[in-house]
Amino acid sequence: MRNNTRNIITIILFITIIFGFMIGNFAAPDKEVSASERRTLAKLPEFSMQKLFSGDFFSDFDKYSLDQFIFRDDFRGFKAFVKYNILRQKDNNGIYMVNGIINKLEYPLNEKSVLNAANKLNDIYNRYLRDINTKYAVIPDKNYFLASENGYLSIDYSRMTGLMDENISEIGYIDLFKSLSIDDYYRTDIHWDQDRLIGVADKILEEMGNAARASDAKFTRRELYPFYGSYYGQAAVKANPDTLVYLTNSTLESAMVFDHYSGTYGKIYEPERFTGIDPYDVFLSGPQPLLTIENPDSPTNRGLILIRDSFGSSIAPLLLCGYSKITLVDLRMISAEILGSYIDFTEYQDALFLYSTSTLNNSYMLK
Repeated sequence: MRNNTRNIITIILFITIIFGFMIGNFAAPDKEVSASERRTLAKLPEFSMQKLFSGDFFSDFDKYSLDQFIFRDDFRGFKAFVKYNILRQKDNNGIYMVNGIINKLEYPLNEKSVLNAANKLNDIYNRYLRDINTKYAVIPDKNYFLASENGYLSIDYSRMTGLMDENISEIGYIDLFKSLSIDDYYRTDIHWDQDRLIGVADKILEEMGNAARASDAKFTRRELYPFYGSYYGQAAVKANPDTLVYLTNSTLESAMVFDHYSGTYGKIYEPERFTGIDPYDVFLSGPQPLLTIENPDSPTNRGLILIRDSFGSSIAPLLLCGYSKITLVDLRMISAEILGSYIDFTEYQDALFLYSTSTLNNSYMLK
């Protein structure tokens, strides 16, 4: 009798939990985006007989069910806790943590991708930049400082930079590896911290042959807190947030940013974006294909073309002290084939390719 009672209670609890989740999922409103995962969530798929018989409807509904499942973030956190603390795994879906710093594995080295990046730089140089003082620089990701010494797989950075050097013949190289440390990056995000980049900006200006120095300018620090970077949501574990600091002064406040696609002007910093999906969009409105920053206080008529990934958004303002204008090109969003339609390259004296090691290792995203 006791066993029967226990079995009945177990069955009732099981049914209650199943139906409870079912009712909860039906009752809960669908979410458009996941703030923790920084992505758009799947929507309820439209039904059609064609989708039904092709199997697409059930495939899309499965994605929808997983994305809109109630307590999704709680279950993700529980899964991460089990992996890290019970199973003692070193990473969770490629995300790992060392001394409160969250990072993502980048392995193995994709030599074909690095060669593709080198060829892309050569092609753009030969097409547009032969009469312009041109350099390239590589930004190490956080794995360069954390991975190997903590027992994680890591790409061969010497091999990567060696491949770039061997296959880029007429573009000078600016070595930033020795100018950076792990402290120059956010703990919860992939990016470097603008507040720590004055020395890096000085080095770039010096290597470009520019007499201006970011360290000679006076900046006001503006703090935005708490900053939960892109890795925070992916890790699904509790970690201390960062403080996003942006450096400003009268020149940067009065500078105008022209969006070549929309034909509109904006500002260098947009702190109102801090509460959006990606707080890093505070810098130059986030990912944009083609922008030009115009410096109204520049004593020179010197222009810089900065061909970059997202890391360029936060260092470009620090380089503005040496230029009358900086045009930022993101080849992830605009094809190199059409740059001549938007940019008069005769108006520029300097050009800099600035890419992170992550971009070089996944360079097929560059158009």
